[in-house]
Amino acid sequence: MRRLATTLGTIAAAAMLTLAVPNSAYAAEGVLVVNGTAYENPSGCYAVDWFPSSVSNYTDAIAEVHSGPDCTGQVEWLVYPGETYHTETAQSVFIL
Repeated sequence: MRRLATTLGTIAAAAMLTLAVPNSAYAAEGVLVVNGTAYENPSGCYAVDWFPSSVSNYTDAIAEVHSGPDCTGQVEWLVYPGETYHTETAQSVFIL
């Protein structure tokens, strides 16, 4: 019975510690270049300000090129790590 109480106490303490420690935010590692502007360890949505535009992905994540502003609209293209995409219609880029 004593082992059971100790085991349950340990599990409860581990669960509370898991909930108390905030999760670290994830960002892609590397550099995302949108129209010549470099974003180091990017995360989130980036505006495409002029046309024609280019998106170069030097990160470890996939970048989504969106047809609308603020990463809305359809995904126009997926830019994989090491690739560059040229566009005349995209308005934003999202990367995790």
